[in-house]
Amino acid sequence: MRQHHPRIATLVPLTVLILAACGKPAEQGMHGFPPPEVSTIQVKTQDLPVSFEYVGETAGSKEVEIRGRVNGILEKRSYEEGSFVKAGQPLFLIDPKPYEAQVAAAEAEVVSAEARQAQARREAARLKPLIEEKATSQKEYDDAVSNEQLATAALKAAQARLKGARLNLDYTRVTAPVSGISGKAAKSEGSLVSAGGDSLLTTVVQVDPLYVNFGISEDDQLKLSREAAEGKIKLPEGNQYQVSLRLSDGTTFDQTGKLIFTDARVNNQTGTIDSRAELANPGAKLKSGQFVRVMLSGAVRPNAIAVPQGAVLESGQGKFVYVVGKGKDGGVVAEARPVKVGEWVNLEDGKGWVVKDGLKAGDSIIVDNLVKIRPGAPVKLAAPGQAPASKPKA
Repeated sequence: MRQHHPRIATLVPLTVLILAACGKPAEQGMHGFPPPEVSTIQVKTQDLPVSFEYVGETAGSKEVEIRGRVNGILEKRSYEEGSFVKAGQPLFLIDPKPYEAQVAAAEAEVVSAEARQAQARREAARLKPLIEEKATSQKEYDDAVSNEQLATAALKAAQARLKGARLNLDYTRVTAPVSGISGKAAKSEGSLVSAGGDSLLTTVVQVDPLYVNFGISEDDQLKLSREAAEGKIKLPEGNQYQVSLRLSDGTTFDQTGKLIFTDARVNNQTGTIDSRAELANPGAKLKSGQFVRVMLSGAVRPNAIAVPQGAVLESGQGKFVYVVGKGKDGGVVAEARPVKVGEWVNLEDGKGWVVKDGLKAGDSIIVDNLVKIRPGAPVKLAAPGQAPASKPKA
């Protein structure tokens, strides 16, 4: 019968452990893990287009209140509420009968005044040769001339009253003064229209072209003026910014416009500088009163530095980026570099921060695997043009 040797079985695993301990250990990073593999980009200066964004509200380029200018009963509404109306299109009809009667009476008064003027003119003409022959008194002739002048003045007054009567008759037909979108009727048929404070009938808003009103804060304007004076930013000549709009659903309006007005004063109620842009609005796609984001473009930052948005991190001391540096042993480490950032800009691969201070041309910054990095910790650089193996897909 075969016998087992427990001592030999115990020595075999012990020998394996000793041989393994004599082998060379693998390279290790922080806390025993290998250094994270990261991608970098090299900082360079370039002329960067700059855009500014503000909250704005759309408004009609012409917003007209349609009011009754004569008293009377509203007989008819001739338009559909909310529809597009053309300039000169009838909107309302106020009872014209009283004003037609006034016109007829004024016309009769004019005819009477014309007859009196003709009679006075004939009398003065008859007496003129007689006064030259001294066949009539000077007083009689002077009276005839005065009567002619009074008759002429009375005729002009009658003609003025006729013109006013006809004007009031025209006012009974209320028409649109401009083309635009009509509003809700303020009065219905049968209502009394007064020419005073209770005269509003409806509104017409011209939305093509469209105005967009917005405010630039006093601090932003001072900061912009200071940077322009220092040469850090170049503003468009003549303040000719190009204007585009971002709508409430995040889409961009398909028309661009221009800045047409910037107030010289600061609004003491809002602390902003009132500004206005104008855009084409074919088909009345945008309505008056909509809130939009106004984007002004045309300014340029010369010799500026911009880094991807994701490369900028936040700490208790402010924003910073990781820059590639050398450790004590000559290896590659990640150095935390505080930066001062400006506005966002559009880069080739997305949004980026303008860096005003903290970086210089030639610096290499780390752009991925940032959650695995600690200041001063070793990192492994990915090959140029190759993303690190551990980088998650977008």
